[in-house]
Order: sequence, then structure tokens, then C-alpha cells
Amino acid sequence: MSSESYYVPVGSESLSAAASDPDRKVTVGRFASTDLTISVWADTMQHGAPPSALLVRALERCGARNDVRVTRVAVDILGPIPIAELEVRSWVQRPGRRVELVVAELWAADAAGRSRAVARATGWRMETVDTRDTVHTADAPLPPRTAGREGAVWTFPGSGYLDTLEYRWIAEIGGDGPAAVWAKPKPALVRGEQMTPLERLFSVADIANGVGSKLDPTHWTFLNTDLTVHVFRVPEGEWVGVSAETSIGPDGVGMCAGVLYDDAGAIGRIAQSVQVRARP
Repeated sequence: MSSESYYVPVGSESLSAAASDPDRKVTVGRFASTDLTISVWADTMQHGAPPSALLVRALERCGARNDVRVTRVAVDILGPIPIAELEVRSWVQRPGRRVELVVAELWAADAAGRSRAVARATGWRMETVDTRDTVHTADAPLPPRTAGREGAVWTFPGSGYLDTLEYRWIAEIGGDGPAAVWAKPKPALVRGEQMTPLERLFSVADIANGVGSKLDPTHWTFLNTDLTVHVFRVPEGEWVGVSAETSIGPDGVGMCAGVLYDDAGAIGRIAQSVQVRARP
């Protein structure tokens, strides 16, 4: 399926009661995945960025309130996410006036037709107040896009998702220290919708693992099993900056850590656990 979006809605979203807790209201929506979500590792699975953005869409919309916003998202990838129809389920796990926890899951059918969860996200939402007089940003700004080089620098095999981004490279992959890039998604997240600032951020953030890698992907695989993003300021604009570097331990486990930016400066940080394996 070709499309100008990562996902196409299938029917309308609905509200139902959880089987395990009749008082808990679960929002359910269905989305067809397009070939623009294809991963760098296999053409049967999705890159982590579009599904994490779809989960964030659910975290923002579930029991939406004007006086809170998402401040931290932890995504766990529970298995390969197929290029298939996905069901998104979301609910408020821990309600609260100042702080609340929201959960969203992606469900898909396996080869035997059984439905299972393939990804899960938890998001803290905090009450917002005016703190403009105390603003402070710990991380220095990323150099502007005009200082970057256009075009892809990836040594990965071609993929649907990576081809959906525009790039401006500030520091190339594999060099000393963190690599850094500005990226902008060209498709919509969901057909017919404008991305929210956090949906746009998460449609890019998961590339940190690739940006920060020091390994040749023709000889190594390095798949992240999760991503955790803390957002202290809501990003503005269409471009997302990513500066990241991966550390690798002696037993096949790595950790990618990075900073996320908009044109005004840093807006948050990302961390990912990485499974490192030599190719046969």
C-alpha cells in the first residue's frame, strides 16, 4: 500500500469498558499501516518511530484535558510490529488533578490470527502552570539547519520509513562523539490529520539509535527494544533535531542516549536499550 501517511484510519474510534475493570473506559481505534512505516531491518516489520508516534497520539487524546500535557513517554516494543492493521487501545491508568498516568497499546494479529499486544506506551501527564520567569535549558542548542548537509548518510539498506524524512546533517554518523541531524517527516501520521507537536517529535525520535551508532549495519544489527523520552518543553516547528551516541557493553547490550531539539534549543532527552548482534 502506498500512501502520503504512515497510517490510514479504519472506521471511527469508540469507547468501551475494560473486561477486567468495568469502571475503566478504554478508547479503541483501528489503523491500516502503509509501506511508509517499513523498518530498516526487515520489510515485514515497522520502524519504531511511526508506531511510537501513533501511541503518543492515543496518550494525548485519551481523556484529553486542556490543563495537562504529556511530559514523559516510555515505549516498550513487545515484538515485531507488522505492516498490517493495528488496533490502538488507551485508558487512564492513574487519574489525578495534577499528575495522571495514561496507557496505550498497539494490538495486531499473529500468523495464526490471534490478537496480541505488539507495543505499549505509558505517559505521565502533568498539570501546566506559568513558569516563564524561571525558564532554564541545560543543553546547548544544536547548530542551525543551514549549517547542515542535505541528503541521506545512512549505510543501512533502503527502507520505507527512512525515505520519508528530510535530513540536514550537523555531525556525521560514526565519527568521534555524538552524531547530530535535523529531520522532518514528509507524510502525515494519520491520513487527513495534522500532526500535533508531540506526534511530530515521536515520528522522528526513534532514529536516535541509528544516528548514535558506531557500527556498520552490514556487519551488525542493533535493534532497540524501547525508548523513553522526557519532554520539558513542547517543541515548535516542523523540524526535529537529534544528537545521540550509543555505548556498547561486553555482552551484546547497548544504550543510546541523546538530546532532542527544535529551532529554539533543546526540548528533551531520549534513551533506548539496544540489542547488539553480529550478522551471520
